[in-house]
Amino acid sequence: MITTMRLDLQRLATGWSPTQTAPDMPTSNPEPIDEPEKEYAEADIEMETDEKENVEKEIEYNILDIDFDKMLSDGNDDSLNQMHNYFASVEPTAKNEYTGRYEGYNLIFLTAESFAPYAVHEDVTPTLYKMVHEGYNFTDFYVPLWDVSSSDGEYVSLTSLVPKSGIWSFSASADIDLPYVMGNQLKELGYNTVAYHNHTYTYYNRDASHPNMGYDYKGIGNGLEISGGWPRSDLEMMQETVPEYIDNEPFHAYYVTVSGHMQYSFAGNNIAYKNKEYVADLPYSEQAKAYLATQIELDKALENMLNQLEEAGIADKTLIVLATDHYPYGLDNSTIDELAGHNVDRAFELYKSPLILYSKDMDPVTVDKPSSNLDLVPTLYNLLGVEYDSRLFMGSDIFSDSSPLVMFRNKSFITDRGKYNSATKEFIPTEEDSSDDYYDYIDAISLIVDNKFYYSVKILETDYYKEFN
Repeated sequence: MITTMRLDLQRLATGWSPTQTAPDMPTSNPEPIDEPEKEYAEADIEMETDEKENVEKEIEYNILDIDFDKMLSDGNDDSLNQMHNYFASVEPTAKNEYTGRYEGYNLIFLTAESFAPYAVHEDVTPTLYKMVHEGYNFTDFYVPLWDVSSSDGEYVSLTSLVPKSGIWSFSASADIDLPYVMGNQLKELGYNTVAYHNHTYTYYNRDASHPNMGYDYKGIGNGLEISGGWPRSDLEMMQETVPEYIDNEPFHAYYVTVSGHMQYSFAGNNIAYKNKEYVADLPYSEQAKAYLATQIELDKALENMLNQLEEAGIADKTLIVLATDHYPYGLDNSTIDELAGHNVDRAFELYKSPLILYSKDMDPVTVDKPSSNLDLVPTLYNLLGVEYDSRLFMGSDIFSDSSPLVMFRNKSFITDRGKYNSATKEFIPTEEDSSDDYYDYIDAISLIVDNKFYYSVKILETDYYKEFN
């Protein structure tokens, strides 16, 4: 970890950046979703023209009015033209029964430090348990680990882009236009947009990246005062900040929490020590108990937030979203296995995590579709009824009929057909998939993954989104 931090600092100071090689060609899904217009035309050639038009109008796609053909004809930059061609070829997602379900709601989004499945206990963390099981319960959600741990995990969740390897992508994003991130989009729609971090406000250059995303941003050192040692309290952050925006609807508040941070011991962790009494009798090792003690502070913070929303009478008009930044890599492997109750698969399961999507009195929904934090922005835009172009994001609306794709740093992937481990070259099919020839499928999905990696980086390098302003 020390070596990684040293390399990060050297690369930031020298401006070093790895070069990128374009994939052979852009591609859409190897098994594309059938286009309803074509199905209707083939099913009944004799259908009257006006009837066809009425049927076609029922299918709406999440796209903006972007004329890629004109951009290509007007452009002289080969790199930008390559990008125009690629994004024009991406299959957009269709609007669906969840589109606009929470239109006009307030939005609170949290990136929770080292949150993991083993942090959800009915007795130890009852608020987390309630929000996981009484909201949308995502049973196959992943947050892969990238190069710059917390910062990259946050970058993926807020931009729906793959971070560039070898640099601080969030720091670099402060110098480009980001019109499609939640802060800027919702601010444009009249939301009060604020962001908070209960750690040093300049850490990972958030003092530059987060205002660029449209937030009025506060951390320790620029307006947020929280007592105590390391790490600071998530609960105190909620007590301090929620009153600042709760009476200014509609609002979008974004939080980066820190109470769950390592090291996980009672001697060197302020939050673990604070909550030691709540885990003293649990049948776990000291490291495991210390980790759970840190997650209790997150649980208390969420309880406090919910209580403030309830008192203000807006709990049923506020959508709360929580995803981790990464799995708790400060834990020993044996402790992770201990908390999970079994030996955790290091290729895929290690990165599996709950996703909280909750509002008071919502009907619980179980979502089994494979998904990741790359899918959060388009999913939330669809739920909130925000107009967006699904072709410009690397993730997709989880509730759409798009084929699922979860990508990892080493370009392993998960789809509805199975899991591909790029390190072992092994494909593990789902029980429902009876095929025995996966070579072409692996190649096709791998090319899609390559393109998503490549064009994510190109967006960052070329300031591509400014082309649409």
